[in-house]
Amino acid sequence: MSTSTPCIRAAMPSMQYTNQEELALEKAPTQQRTYGAEKKGGNTALQTIVSQQQGSMESCPQAHDAVFGVVTEGGPNYRSVGWIGTAFLMMKTQIGLGVLSIPVVFETLGMIPGVICLLVIATITTWSDYVVGVFKFKHPEVYGIDDVGRLVAGSPGYWIMGGAFCLYFIFLSGSAMLSISIAFNAVSLHGTCTAVFVAVAAILAFLLGSIQTLGRISWLAWIGVVTLLSAIFAVTISVGLEDKPADAPDGPWESDYQLTASPSFADAAAALSSLVFAYAGTPAFFSIVSEMRDPRQYTKSLVLCQGVVTVVYVIIGIVVYYYCGSYVASPALGSAGQLMKRISYGLALPGLIVSMTLMTHLPAKYVFVRALGGTKHLTSNTLIHWAVWLGCTAGTALIAYIIASAIPVFDSLVSLVGALLGTLMSFQPMGCMWLYDNWGVARENRTMKWKLMVCWCVFVIVSGSFLMIAGTYGSVISIMESYSEDGGTSAWSCADNSG
Repeated sequence: MSTSTPCIRAAMPSMQYTNQEELALEKAPTQQRTYGAEKKGGNTALQTIVSQQQGSMESCPQAHDAVFGVVTEGGPNYRSVGWIGTAFLMMKTQIGLGVLSIPVVFETLGMIPGVICLLVIATITTWSDYVVGVFKFKHPEVYGIDDVGRLVAGSPGYWIMGGAFCLYFIFLSGSAMLSISIAFNAVSLHGTCTAVFVAVAAILAFLLGSIQTLGRISWLAWIGVVTLLSAIFAVTISVGLEDKPADAPDGPWESDYQLTASPSFADAAAALSSLVFAYAGTPAFFSIVSEMRDPRQYTKSLVLCQGVVTVVYVIIGIVVYYYCGSYVASPALGSAGQLMKRISYGLALPGLIVSMTLMTHLPAKYVFVRALGGTKHLTSNTLIHWAVWLGCTAGTALIAYIIASAIPVFDSLVSLVGALLGTLMSFQPMGCMWLYDNWGVARENRTMKWKLMVCWCVFVIVSGSFLMIAGTYGSVISIMESYSEDGGTSAWSCADNSG
């Protein structure tokens, strides 16, 4: 083996070594660097080991990851994502479908309440995201939010949270397929039946979602973020330069934006659910941090992600709603007229495809790890490995396709997913996680800071439960009204859904 190839490609904080292997490391005639260790329960969680040893793989100690098991040279490298790649993967789970509905949220709530609600939800979800990193460092065996459910609530928590995680990201994959069909319709001027476009998106989801590791997908996340932001800012600039939005009536027109509004309870709840959806990449962060080379850099990636995401959301929401008023389109890319809509959707199409790829990959990877965990097939390119992996991605893409075809109303689907599953994945569990790790503090050490944190966790849990119930109600009402309207979009329809 050449010196350019590390003996162990994926040595991480959650890798456990036996005493004999640690002794072998000490005696090996190599230069190795160990960046800290965490002692917990007598086991050593080595932070990062870089081996510069020459020779064959057989002379190297085997590394055991707390999630993926024994890491072998011939198998897929599940621990290869750098901190910048992590930040872009995080951004892609956030900046995707949710940003396209934010101007409509401002139209429903009013500009000032819309911005305030967005910042409040951004604060809560940023804290939730931070807790994910802290909890993962303390419990390296945790791979998904179902593991959190097991620790906090036993077997029922494991199955409930695991099922919710899979449903959530499959719904997200379906939403992405729907947005891709809208993009195909917009670019091609409804070149064929919409159901065909959804089917094409499902095939792409299976093919691209079957890429084995997030490390290999991270470069796609770069492309996805850049192209989607290019499309969004192109629309933002365009609506500012044009005299009026495409759907505005003929004649002189002045924007009818409102600083405050008076929505019905159902409409307000659905709008808040859309904001939650825009920040609800939180449950994916467990999977992402599990595939980082150095999870100690998680917080740095998180700050970059949330800072960029929040600034983009505020700018897009304010500018597009200010210039379009009540004639803002959903998704927002259709707000600047037919020509600009075709251009913006053409720019956004790669980003939407990458979003769909991630949303298909994550639930498939979850099922895959659970199915093959503890066996050699998880990290070895065996026939069973590939059969199970492709079966997981195909099954995920198929279910998402059915969802996208059965609920073909973009903004209503976004609100329903955000309300029913987004809050459940991004609010309540994180409050419980902090309480799980800190509730056992001795009474004399329960400082004012500890008491305030307990109150904050209770607020997060209660507010998440309220948003889940109220938002689900508002979203269901919206979907029912859409189906009852004359000319409403129907399931498995060939009608043009690009507006």
